[in-house]
Parts: sequence; structure tokens; C-alpha cells
Amino acid sequence: MHFDGKAYVVQTTHKQNALHINGRKKKKMRLEHGDKVKIGAYELVFSLFDEQPVVEEEAAATVAEVSGYQKLHEFSERLLRDYKLENLLEVLMDTVIEITSADKGFLILTEGEDLNVKVARNLKRENIMNAMAQFSDSIVEQVIKQRRPLIVSDALSDDQFSTAKSVMNLKLSSVMCVPLLERGNLLGLIYVGNDNVIDLFDEANLNVLTVFSAQASLLIRNALLINELRMDKESLTERLEKIAFGDIIGSCEAMQDIYQRIRKIAGTDVSVLITGETGTGKELIARETHRRSNRVDGPFVTINCGAIPENLLESELFGHVKGAFTGAVSTKNGRFQSAGGGTLFLDEIGEMPLQLQVKILRALQERTVIKVGGTKTERVDIRIIAATNKVLEDEISGGRFREDLYYRLNVVNIHLPPLRDRGEDVVLIAKYLLGKFIQEYESSTRGFSPNAVIAMKKFEWSGNIRQMENHIKKAIILSDKALLGPEDLGLTAEMIDSVVPLSKAKENFQRHYINEVLARNSGNRTKTARDLGVDPRTIFRHLEKEDESPTKGD
Repeated sequence: MHFDGKAYVVQTTHKQNALHINGRKKKKMRLEHGDKVKIGAYELVFSLFDEQPVVEEEAAATVAEVSGYQKLHEFSERLLRDYKLENLLEVLMDTVIEITSADKGFLILTEGEDLNVKVARNLKRENIMNAMAQFSDSIVEQVIKQRRPLIVSDALSDDQFSTAKSVMNLKLSSVMCVPLLERGNLLGLIYVGNDNVIDLFDEANLNVLTVFSAQASLLIRNALLINELRMDKESLTERLEKIAFGDIIGSCEAMQDIYQRIRKIAGTDVSVLITGETGTGKELIARETHRRSNRVDGPFVTINCGAIPENLLESELFGHVKGAFTGAVSTKNGRFQSAGGGTLFLDEIGEMPLQLQVKILRALQERTVIKVGGTKTERVDIRIIAATNKVLEDEISGGRFREDLYYRLNVVNIHLPPLRDRGEDVVLIAKYLLGKFIQEYESSTRGFSPNAVIAMKKFEWSGNIRQMENHIKKAIILSDKALLGPEDLGLTAEMIDSVVPLSKAKENFQRHYINEVLARNSGNRTKTARDLGVDPRTIFRHLEKEDESPTKGD
């Protein structure tokens, strides 16, 4: 055989010599890596480079590792399909027992200062009874203390553990125990053992189990979190069933007072005025009042007085006759007639033009309407519920709302508090909306992060529930996270009001309250001081700070 600078060539030196390459007789041939050359009784394998022979033990260890990682992959896929914690943990322990050749295994989770055996399984995939007495406390304690994997080849002969009562009583042989760590926190331990075989476990087994446990820690943490969210959802559902008032959600004191008021007025036909900031759910209150009334079988008709152009609003309210105006091709009833036998909800009544307010007042007083372009009086049997986000007293003072209509509408007032003043209702409503939108958009989102809950409580929510709906809906559509954080909800630090010192909070409240009483007293400083029980000079100093002049003298 010789090398010509490019390849290795083998040939016979005598014609009578036999040369077989890859089973074929040859006189001369260029050799390739792996060719088998037979000369006489000897067979050689041609190799272009050195190859390390695989030791059987190394091969076995490699197979064991590959098998372990394959089982871990299967377990991960199972997690994606099944979030039920009990089933998942049993699959985990069955997998661990299989890849380690143990005859029993325990998944021990930490719960505060206590240890809780979540799963105890044997080789037959059966649950082990009296699990706490089936493993060595001493071995577990050392792993917890050192937070490092431990292998004990022959527990009864081990210098450290042979005298331990649990080892002697159980007659333990081979044991492996590894910690379940997640971001440095101890979630628990995986403990496997075999009471019949010594030296069963080696470093290769321990390495596989350690890698498995590192990955399993993340999976278990997610499973625990998802299980917690599932239980939170079940708890939320039970709580909603107890505190929900129809479609209205809220348990704060202000909302409980509103529920009580609705119960009292629902069975009557008195007019109701619902006030509160935009987005607080005024229409829900109106609908629930109708639903609990004697008119529940009648229609609930809504009209937004601020959304319809002024020249069309009268026709929408009272109807029109054919030819009353351009486009009136037929006679049509208005919302007053459509609500007959039921409830008419006049939303944003504060936007009603003055000239129409007169006609609304007459319709309420006489319970009759006349279509636009018509002359015939029609009787209507309706209940009126109105709503506004304006302060109608201010609108009356400014000449933009009729005082007589205000008193006709405001027989009973229901004022809805803003979301920021409803305490824990903020979180309750947010979780309800999240569950609703998860189903609507088939989202994989599971809940809110702890920081998101804190941010929602601190946020001002100037748009109230409607604004919250928009934030949560947007987050669900755009985010792929299991838990929505403050950034997903658009609640950045600069958007959240910081906590002011108590002295500053008192000062702000005092300033606003004095201004409120001054306005109530038409700027009369002496009367304001008398009502507040302070020296008149206090009011003067306040006004100087506000850089205002009194609006009305003494």
C-alpha cells in the first residue's frame, strides 16, 4: 500500500497472492474510509483517522441518558395537554421510577416549613400508602440542608446513614434524592429507592435524574401556578355567585347600598336618575332595575340622547308621520311608543337640547306624545330611567337644563361610585372580564401577575369599567404570556399615581372640601366658616392661597 499524495492505494505484489476488498477479489484498488481488506486469514478495516472505541458501560450510560431525556420530553408534552396537577405529578413519578429502575419514588413538596408527600408510587404504578414512613428522614434532611443531589449505594452499610432509625427500620439499600429548585427556591425533592438491590444507582443515573429534576422544577412550578389559578377561578366563580347582583359585579359598601335601593324601587313606577362618571355601568343598573320590576315582560328600550343629531332626536323619541320631513316615506313610531308596557332608558340625558326638554317634560307629566308632523295625541305606558355623567345642578345653574325636568326625573337618585373608590371590586371585576375575554378570543392567558394586580389597584381608571375592558381586551389580543403583567395592560409606572404623604393628602382634602362648601354657599365666606366651625380668617387665608376673590359679599 502506498500514498500517492491524494489517496491510499493497495495492490498485490505477486499474482498468486489473494486480496479481497469489501468481499471482492482485487489486484489493485483505491481505498476509502471504512473499506474492509482481507489478506489471507486476516481482515483489516481501513480508517483515515483514529476512532475511539465505545466502552460498553459508556454506551449503556448514553442510552440511559437519551432515554431519560426522551421521557422528559414526553412529560413536557403531557403538561401542555393536561394541567390537572394530580394527574401530572403521578405521571412525573412513574417516569422517574422507569428511567432509574427504582422500585419506589416520592415527590415531596415544601409547603412553608412543612414537607408534604404529594405523590408516592411503586414500580406497578400504584399509590403507596403511609408514604411518610417509607423514606429516610435523614437523607431528605441532608438534601434539604445542602440543596445538592445525593446518591447512597448501600444505605445499611453507609458510614453516615447506617445508624439512622429510618434506614435501619426500612432496611434501605440504594437511594437517590435530588432537590427541586426554581430560581434558587426549594420547591421540594424527588426521592427514589430500591430496597432489594445495592449499588443500583451510579453517577450516570444521578446525572440524568438531576437534569430531569432541573427541568421538572420549571414544569412543576408552572403546573402549581396553573392549578392555583384554576382554584382561584373556581373561588372567583363561587364568590361571584354570592355577590353578583344580576349582571352587576361588586361587593363594596357603596354597591351594596345601591343593590338595596334597587330592591326597594324596582317594583314601583317612580322615575330614576342614575348619575356617575362615564364607564361606571349606568346602563347595567337601569337594566337590572327593569329586570326586577313588574314591567320585566315588557321591552327595555334605550336611546342615547347625545349620540343622535338634534334634528333627528325628536323623531327618534316620539316618531313621525309620513311626509313630516324629507325622507319620512312612512309613518314610524318613536322610542316612547316602542317602550310601551316596559321601560325607556334615556342615556346621557344631560345632552338633551333645551327645546326638546320641554316636550320630554310634557310627555312625562301627561303620559302622552305627538309624532313629528302629526296632531294626534298617543298615550304611552312607560317607566322612565335616565342617566348622565354630568352634574345636572351645575347644568341648571348654567341655564342648560330645565329645573322642572330635573325634579321630574330625579324622584330617586342612584349615584354610582367611580371604580377607583370601589376597593377590592377592582380586582374582582378585572378577573371577571379576563375570564370573559379569554373565552371570547380563545386565549391561552391564565391570569394576572401579582404586580399587575397591584398596578390595577393603584391606577386611576378615569374611564372606569369601560377603560378597564379596553386595557384587558388589548392585552389578551396582543400578549402571548400565561400571566399578564402591568406592561401588557399598559399600566406603566409613570401612569400610576404615587402615594402622597398623609399630611399632603389631608391638605388636599381640606382644600377641596372648603371649595365645595364655598360653592354650596355661593361664595359666602362667613356662612362657610360658620358651617365648617372655623374662624372666618381661615377661609380668607384659604382664598388667598387659591388666589381667588369671593364671589359674593357678606
